[in-house]
Amino acid sequence: MLIAAAFVPSPPLLVPELTGSAAAETADLRDAVLAVGAELRAAAQWVVVGTGTEAADLPDTAVGTFRGFGVDLAVSLGPATAGTPDPQLPLSALIAGWMRDRTAPVVRATTHVVPADATPQDCARFGRRLRDALDADRTPTALLVVADGPATLTAKAPGAYHPRAQEVDEALGAALAVGDAAALAALDPALCTELVLDGRAAWQVLAAVFGADGPAAAATTHSSAPYGVGYHVGVWRP
Repeated sequence: MLIAAAFVPSPPLLVPELTGSAAAETADLRDAVLAVGAELRAAAQWVVVGTGTEAADLPDTAVGTFRGFGVDLAVSLGPATAGTPDPQLPLSALIAGWMRDRTAPVVRATTHVVPADATPQDCARFGRRLRDALDADRTPTALLVVADGPATLTAKAPGAYHPRAQEVDEALGAALAVGDAAALAALDPALCTELVLDGRAAWQVLAAVFGADGPAAAATTHSSAPYGVGYHVGVWRP
């Protein structure tokens, strides 16, 4: 039973242990992400959707570490998990685990990684299957989408500057703020590739989970682009 869907960005800079003295620069973003995690504590489980180079499904027993980003900070996707942390855990799972550990430690979080180059049709099919599964399961569940906007908003952005990035990020932010699932479903894969908008597939899964009518309520609690990448935080409710 889907009770809420939240969206947060995926940058490792959310984790203060990784940024040192620069942590203050992203404090507002971090606070917004952790506030969303706290809001999702009412759910018994999280279903996490992110993007990556290839598809993957991770159980709530997975344990990872941010060692690949400079600090051996372990996170887990479920309570009472054990084992050697996996340094290859996808970033979306690491961020979800970091949120879970700090805001909802009794929650179990399974993770689905969707290929960043998945077609809109594949994203729609997966989103509809996911919603059917959530409707069939009476366990109170929150969907957590871990995805960024374009990484080409400034000259110093990871993907350098693209003249259309600002326009697309503003449209993405507006769609998220009002729950416009149709606008997310209409994101153009070719343009998103140009803009290094790797979260496009995850946004389109979110759109398909809610369908053409979108959510009953939507709110964005934070939008920023501190390093030339669009970051949006908020919650949709069915």
